[in-house]
Amino acid sequence: MLGLGADRLRADMNRLLAFLFHQGILDEQFLQLQQLQDESSPNFVSEVVNIYFHESEKLLRNLRSLLMDREFSDYKKMRIHLNQLMGSSSSIGAKRVRNVCVAFRAASEQNNRAGCLRALEVLEHEYCFLKNKLHELFQIEQQRVLAAGVRYPMQN
Repeated sequence: MLGLGADRLRADMNRLLAFLFHQGILDEQFLQLQQLQDESSPNFVSEVVNIYFHESEKLLRNLRSLLMDREFSDYKKMRIHLNQLMGSSSSIGAKRVRNVCVAFRAASEQNNRAGCLRALEVLEHEYCFLKNKLHELFQIEQQRVLAAGVRYPMQN
């Protein structure tokens, strides 16, 4: 009976991943990240993604702070933050977030504050959607592991 629950949860994970790929939210880099996970590091992907979330939230706060400054003019600093976010998004396979960063950077290269504000809104939306879906994926994975009765050694 435990195996059936684990099979159903595996199917749920596969459906969610298929959705994320079909919608262009993730790309093949996420699959490469998953291939690095094994029994010696069973939480590798979630740990890497959680670091990404932590760092991305700092970058998003910095971008918002820059744009909310009435006397804002430091587009170069904005592009540095965008390049960092673009690179880390690429490294985990966050395709749509990366693509929004590209559009955001184009607006910043034109010193287009209104375009940057619109791009920031889209970026925050895409980031939140990605975060929610990946948290959902990791929750299903945890349930699947429990349903399968797999036990990993406790970390100290």
